[in-house]
Amino acid sequence: MSARISAPWLALLAGPLSFGIAGPLLILPDAAAALGTGIATVTWIVTAFGWGIAVGTPLLAGLQSHRGVRTALLTCAALVLAGAIAVATVPWLPVLIAGSALQGLGTAGFTTMAMSLAGSARAMGLVTSSLAVVGSASPLIADLVGDALGWQLALALPAVSLLGVPAALRSAAGTPAEPSRFDLAGAILVTAMVTALVLVPHFWLPAAITVAVIAVLLAGHLRARPDGFVPAALLRTPVFLIAAGLAFALAVANFGLVYVLPRLLTEQTGWTSGEVGLAVLWPLLFGGLMSYVVVAVTAKAPFRAVAVLFPALAAVGLVLAGVSVSPAVLLIAQALTSLAAASGQGVYAVRAGDAAGSHRAAGMGLFNLAYLLGAAFGPALAALL
Repeated sequence: MSARISAPWLALLAGPLSFGIAGPLLILPDAAAALGTGIATVTWIVTAFGWGIAVGTPLLAGLQSHRGVRTALLTCAALVLAGAIAVATVPWLPVLIAGSALQGLGTAGFTTMAMSLAGSARAMGLVTSSLAVVGSASPLIADLVGDALGWQLALALPAVSLLGVPAALRSAAGTPAEPSRFDLAGAILVTAMVTALVLVPHFWLPAAITVAVIAVLLAGHLRARPDGFVPAALLRTPVFLIAAGLAFALAVANFGLVYVLPRLLTEQTGWTSGEVGLAVLWPLLFGGLMSYVVVAVTAKAPFRAVAVLFPALAAVGLVLAGVSVSPAVLLIAQALTSLAAASGQGVYAVRAGDAAGSHRAAGMGLFNLAYLLGAAFGPALAALL
């Protein structure tokens, strides 16, 4: 029997992951000044968190599948706690990078578990909406925490997710794991693949070659171990593959526009960075909050309909952004892409989880990985264009 936990606790478990992605944006200058280095150097704190969530998403999903929810929860809690203590207490860049990576690993596991434990479209909508809402407000919240308590404590904000662990542990009591041997070789190959993919936007040629080599090795491993770390059945399920692919595309569109929107607004209005940040907050909040309603309303819609609806919505947003000479239209464009990405993540996660069947935990890990890679590739592609 599956563990059940009320949706607000699931949202609390998942949402704080977004603090590690967007929260440091406004406090990096303070960190750089305190550490006596440049912004580019301290940005590795954010990069380490991104690596942690990308690698941790499939790894901790695999742990949940093979060792059960309780073991995975405790492991994630230990990772987040260790990382938060490190970033909050040791003002040394290597420790800050390592601590941020640990928080990324743990919160990635929390988020995947929250999505796999969501028992309805409404619960899934609340989980994905919490990620979007926290993500839109996290730069401002982290800045306020940094001013009041110091930039190091602001880096530890992902630890808020620990508040959801006791309720999750109570619900996870007696949850069985899948009775199969852990696929260590598969886990290593997936970790190497994800690491190479994360590096593609930064070192595209060597990283792309590495991805191709690992892909060949992973394909051979899947033939030898079809029930391993990456269940081969998932890769033969069209609904799962389409849902994950669409989630990736929506994340690319949304986070790519998030990257270029401040520059476009500054060029058109001459606003200060604070004014631009406040203006961008509202369309992102709109997308996150409305996604909860959209996910619930479209819960029983045909898959073909939702497979067209959200990409079309994102496409309209991108076209508006491309032709606009008005700040109001730019903000509407961001609201549309944000709504499409946040809603699509929830709706497609429900369909992907249902299609995964007995491999739901692994499926949620791979689905979330696709979305997170889209979030990483979006800004990189926008910068190239």
